[in-house]
Amino acid sequence: MATSTTYGAREHARAQEGTRSETMPVVPASEWPVPPDGVAPADLVWAETVAGGGYTHRVLARGTELRLTDLAGDACAHLLLYVDGRPWERLNVADTVKVLWNAYLGEGHLLLSDQGRVLASVVADTSGRHDTVCGTSALRRNTGRYGDGSPHGPSPAGRELFTLAAAKHGLERRDLPPSLSFFQGVRVGSDGSLAFTGSAGPGASVTLRAEMPLIVLIANTAHPIDPRPAYTCTPLEVLAWRARPTGPGDLLWQASPEGRRAFLNTAEVTR
Repeated sequence: MATSTTYGAREHARAQEGTRSETMPVVPASEWPVPPDGVAPADLVWAETVAGGGYTHRVLARGTELRLTDLAGDACAHLLLYVDGRPWERLNVADTVKVLWNAYLGEGHLLLSDQGRVLASVVADTSGRHDTVCGTSALRRNTGRYGDGSPHGPSPAGRELFTLAAAKHGLERRDLPPSLSFFQGVRVGSDGSLAFTGSAGPGASVTLRAEMPLIVLIANTAHPIDPRPAYTCTPLEVLAWRARPTGPGDLLWQASPEGRRAFLNTAEVTR
């Protein structure tokens, strides 16, 4: 179909109705072909496949569960969280590590704000390969390593993609704190050196529960210390569905004194 005229371009665009792009969000999310086990299609609120080198963003209600899946084994989901309605309260990776005495993310870990509140909890994890230390990649580093770190180039930097995602919510580059990442592991040696441990393989997933209403930003980009010479990042599946937040009777609430205090801090502003 000719697209050299406005009419031709319009007809070409309209002819795409009903087709499904591999990387566009499914709208409505209830039409996602394979919902998670136990989740009714009507409860899905977000269904998307993010290409390697891509980004996405969404506002999620408190209690929503968010599952990230490394489809082909080389996704790297860099994550930032903000409280919806007051985005100055946001993910604080240093407190997430310090308060919970653990730099290695996994099931039961709480993602904290700088106000000592739980933004999200990790309720399931089949990967075990994550990173709270390195943050995401930057324009200068990617340009030096791969020849281009611009957001629309072949090897986009995570910080550049976060800048685009943040702008959709009225946030600026100065509003981007250090991020954490899922599916590409890093271990810290006794001498302080960092060892890249890579992924757990295709199909690994992590499920988070929103303990407050959240702005979620995700950049799916190569890990900044991935030693491979080529920019390597494969698709990431993102699914979210209605659920309920952690309550006082849940085991996670009572798992540690520090976590219990963080949940109490959260309950103070979410009643």
